[in-house]
Amino acid sequence: MNLVSLLRQAAVCFPGRPAVTWRDTTIDYAELDRRVATMDGWLRSVGAGRDTRVALFMDNRLEYLVAMFATWRSGATLVPCNSRLTADELAFLVDDAGATVVLTDDVHDQVAKAATANANGATVGVVGVDRLEGPPPPHEVDVEPDDVAWLFYTSGTTGHPKGAMLSHAVLHFVTVSWLADLTPLDETDVTLHAAPLSHGAGFHAIAATARAAHQVLTPTASFDPAGVLELVREHGVTNTWLVPTQIVMLADAAPADVALPTLQHVVYGGAPMTPAATQRALDRFGPIFVQLYGQGETPMTATVLRRQDHRAAVFGSAGRARPGVDVRIMHENGELAPPDAVGEVVVRGASVMSGYWKRPDATAETLRDGWLHTGDLGRMSDDGLLYLLDRTKDMIISGGSNVYAAEVEQVLSGHPDIGDVAVVGVPDDVWGELVVAVVVPAAEDGAPLDTAALEAHCRAALAGYKIPRRWESVESLPRNAYGKVLKRELRDELGTRA
Repeated sequence: MNLVSLLRQAAVCFPGRPAVTWRDTTIDYAELDRRVATMDGWLRSVGAGRDTRVALFMDNRLEYLVAMFATWRSGATLVPCNSRLTADELAFLVDDAGATVVLTDDVHDQVAKAATANANGATVGVVGVDRLEGPPPPHEVDVEPDDVAWLFYTSGTTGHPKGAMLSHAVLHFVTVSWLADLTPLDETDVTLHAAPLSHGAGFHAIAATARAAHQVLTPTASFDPAGVLELVREHGVTNTWLVPTQIVMLADAAPADVALPTLQHVVYGGAPMTPAATQRALDRFGPIFVQLYGQGETPMTATVLRRQDHRAAVFGSAGRARPGVDVRIMHENGELAPPDAVGEVVVRGASVMSGYWKRPDATAETLRDGWLHTGDLGRMSDDGLLYLLDRTKDMIISGGSNVYAAEVEQVLSGHPDIGDVAVVGVPDDVWGELVVAVVVPAAEDGAPLDTAALEAHCRAALAGYKIPRRWESVESLPRNAYGKVLKRELRDELGTRA
């Protein structure tokens, strides 16, 4: 069943309910359905359809949601591209996906045209009010459940990104799971999209559309914490999806007496959130947070830490497996690990991708014996709580002992002198790898780090071999567009300095 059926059902049942608000414009579900149909008409006129790919390269805006559902209505595969990409980065995705159409906006059209100049002869369409319209086809294109609906390109922190093939069936399951476990919505809810629709917010948008919720988009591409708080109050926002960095920024910007009575669910994921930051957010906003874990290869659907589970006893946990999804810890020999043993996190279930686009070797490496091998190291308690430790490639081996950077980062984040921190390993002749802490100081007065105090803080909670032997102070940590720390970049920089 084509994903656009979710929009069609919402438009039939609640045609007059507000669908999307962006800046000064609000349209209802009947109008959203009409605009999707007319953009579908344009897409088909330029050759989009089954077995074709349509790339989206624009900031969050009303037309982004129109383009998403119009692409599916035409039968084509959606290829969301982060709007911060350079022309070369976009050219790689367009070429790799074999996209025949690139939908963009006035702000990004020059980058899109430069990227597509030598890539597949793709048609560039610039979206806007009353643009890209054609005679609306009466019905969506029939698709098979296994047809690829979304090519989800990994964030590319190591090497070129790979396109995870997410079918219509996978995204239907993900949508139902989102509504069951994360934000149980109906037509009276108001969803705020303050994170890129090219990533997690896009899956949230499918769920919101399926329940005819009112979707509010922030007016600017950059994240404005004060503006977001005002939008929540103005529109009575009940739910949103954010990355941890955005939650930290909101907590810092909110006054001590902040009151957001309508806000019931803030779903977050995509990067770790330290216990100290979690507690600050809870103190400021109350028990409204829901953590998810799930890579693009099993989009947003592996484990959940519910609102009622956000308490000190389970801080640092990624929660428990979602219904219909099997999450385990596996040893290198393929055997499932007992409780509290460290191994690779593996996932199986209806949310798992069918493979990587045009990469059979990578697919065979990642999908083995029915399990998705995430590349994440973790352990699972005897009551089913998953604790993530590191990426397998990020684990530090110092003096023959395994050091999990996430564990050290969690301890350090609780020290008042630390605003942000990343722990990496760099080559060392004696230790093999040296544990290095890269710290953003909490104070902005330029005072040197009190490394003796930080070491003492670590020693109270960590074995001696886990304590950083080198400390670096920086103004900010390098992150990708989704908030993940670029540890490879940090390692390269530290190695150059050494």
